[in-house]
Amino acid sequence: MAIRLISDLHLDEKNPALCRAFFKYLDNLPTDTVSLYILGDFFEAWGGDDDLPFHEQIRQRLKALTDSGIELYFQHGNRDFLLGQQFAEQTGSTLLDESYILESGSQKIALLHGDSLCIDDVEYQQFRTQMRNPEVQQMLLSQSLDERRALAQSLRDNSKEANSNKAEDIMDINQAELERLMTELNVQTLIHGHTHRPRTHQFELNGKSCQRIVLGDWGKTGWEIIIDDGHVDLHEFDL
Repeated sequence: MAIRLISDLHLDEKNPALCRAFFKYLDNLPTDTVSLYILGDFFEAWGGDDDLPFHEQIRQRLKALTDSGIELYFQHGNRDFLLGQQFAEQTGSTLLDESYILESGSQKIALLHGDSLCIDDVEYQQFRTQMRNPEVQQMLLSQSLDERRALAQSLRDNSKEANSNKAEDIMDINQAELERLMTELNVQTLIHGHTHRPRTHQFELNGKSCQRIVLGDWGKTGWEIIIDDGHVDLHEFDL
């Protein structure tokens, strides 16, 4: 029975074709699929669980998925960190912690969005710490929806401008931080998204063969990881 993982779809009302592609993906999920994990940045922006009407059709499709018996799990990304329990209840999904251990066969696999590993980007990490503070999130959610939407747009614009002036390696993961986390979690496989650099990285850690598998973002093609009885496969497909 297969577990599927996706990340970084960045669904947005300005890109209805991508939403249709995701719905087609759901419609065509093989019958051996038992669960779907979405590792952050599912939405381009998330102003709060009351953000309608664009998101309503997506909620309905996700609820239909879980009603069919497929389990659905979400991790927060840097774009949709305000995704809350109301959304989870409406879609029948489960919100996961920042890092999560998935067990398949005899293997333990760590899942996370990936931005927490990009510690060389000091400016972003300072912003991330602020935005993940529950008190700050509560303050944001107390604002009107229009105010939150305006803030989300401002954050997107500022992020694009800031990233255009940063070196590529600064925005990638820090290998030492990766190894520290994998040692702490006692895993040999870690899966993440965020960087939009799909690839399987093999390396040795503590005398053991390890791997970091990076999900790609969805654009002209989509990316998924299929886990079946401990076997992990990174797969690119046409949308």
